[in-house]
Amino acid sequence: MAVDNGWEQSAEAWIKRIDEGESNRELLLDAVMLRLAGDVTGLRVLDAGCGEGRFCRMLEERGASVTGIDPTPLLAAAAHERHRDGDYALAMSERLPYADGSFDLVVSYVSLVDTPDFRGAIAEAARVLKPGGRFLIANLGFVSASPELGWERDEQGNRLYQRIDNYAGEHPHVLSWAGISILNWHRPLSYYMAALLESGLQLRAFEEPVPEDDSLRSDPRFEDWYRVPLFYVMLWQKPE
Repeated sequence: MAVDNGWEQSAEAWIKRIDEGESNRELLLDAVMLRLAGDVTGLRVLDAGCGEGRFCRMLEERGASVTGIDPTPLLAAAAHERHRDGDYALAMSERLPYADGSFDLVVSYVSLVDTPDFRGAIAEAARVLKPGGRFLIANLGFVSASPELGWERDEQGNRLYQRIDNYAGEHPHVLSWAGISILNWHRPLSYYMAALLESGLQLRAFEEPVPEDDSLRSDPRFEDWYRVPLFYVMLWQKPE
């Protein structure tokens, strides 16, 4: 199975974080992901890297038939425990246990950054999509290149600019927050774009989300979101 990148040790802390409220998803990404997913009624959807199944349940509530896979046993088990009628499996995005053309929509909700063989995962997503099917991706933006550098600040502590280094090329780094410590992979956007184009998929949408609730601009906790894109969201389609 997969080489552990910290998720097994961090699974309980991640579930606790989700249960307490994960603002990046709830306030920043969910609205964009659901809008770009569109009407999922009656669609067969694969959530590749589903974690404890939160987004699977959201799509099920909107009428989709969702399959969730995750390579971390504790997270796959939690997804099943929270949604007994759901379809969940312990599997890797790089080696999907499904036939060609099985799904109308594949979702990667901030999971490619945890995937060593991202090219294999993209090729597999394209393979299991039906002709005309779509691949919806949320991923960390370019600031993930140097998470240890952070913001340059003035003497009053005000943000001046985001410090970035080592953007070119692929390299792993450890992200730690809220009791979670996982190995992520920084890659230039061009690496992902090249792999997606190589898979034969066609780009339909590209967004760098800011919160829909503009009142959050006045809250210093969310200042980063309005100044430097933390994530991007892409929608790709398999040709008919």
